[in-house]
Amino acid sequence: MLTNASRGTANAWRFYYALVSVITVLCGKLVVA
Repeated sequence: MLTNASRGTANAWRFYYALVSVITVLCGKLVVA
């Protein structure tokens, strides 16, 4: 049963993981550099 709430939560998690991935890459580049 997919509701607007569950879909919104899924989008929020996807955005959260994307944000964490970007921060991880940036931090990795800063550490390497």
